[in-house]
Amino acid sequence: MTDRPTAVVTGASSGIGAATARALAKAGFHVVLGARRVDRCAEIAAEIDGTAIRLDVTDGESVAAFAAAVPDCRLLVNNAGGAKGLEPVAEADEDAWRWMFEANVMGTLRVTKALLPALLASEDGHIITVTSIAAVEIYDNGAGYTGAKHAQSVLHRTLRGELLGQPVRLTEVLPGLVETEFSLVRFEGDEERAAGVYRGLTPLTPDDVADVIAFAATRPSNVNLDQIVLKPRAQASASRAHRDI
Repeated sequence: MTDRPTAVVTGASSGIGAATARALAKAGFHVVLGARRVDRCAEIAAEIDGTAIRLDVTDGESVAAFAAAVPDCRLLVNNAGGAKGLEPVAEADEDAWRWMFEANVMGTLRVTKALLPALLASEDGHIITVTSIAAVEIYDNGAGYTGAKHAQSVLHRTLRGELLGQPVRLTEVLPGLVETEFSLVRFEGDEERAAGVYRGLTPLTPDDVADVIAFAATRPSNVNLDQIVLKPRAQASASRAHRDI
């Protein structure tokens, strides 16, 4: 597309994805932004001289069309995903669970498979998958999301061994509390409930996570940052945080 190396960012219409697109553009990448809300991607693409392409990671045909429109790729940031609901297992909504596994696990699988040939062909590929501290911890009422994030992490970490010896690096980024649209989606637009997740502490911002992603992406080719865990200073674990309230 340009003489700059190409970076693909999924879930790029807002939050961590949008911030990552901006950070990677600043680092010298031509960024291809993929998301269902392609109009929002297009606004960011115009700002950073990138490319916006509609992408629904839960739809195999959408992923195939997206990959066909990306002739080369040096860096893939698997960022699309999310959570729905916060209920105990006994009250689990099976449709919400299916969506979480489709968006977080199968979506990562589909996009990675589709772009892996281009990543290998670049001879210096890099796959960065944004999971969560929920990929290494559990908490009450969160089994659907933590289960999906554990599975997404296993997928990514398995690739680390399967691609050993190939010119592709793999980095997993595991954020704690980040103030984005995440909680709004989880609580179906309930702004008060979503705001309560971050009340009384200073959470990470999308830019904080994007800085870490850009740092990992710009290390020398022989340096592989396998896992990066980042949390707000006030958060010790997925279920333990200090709040000034």
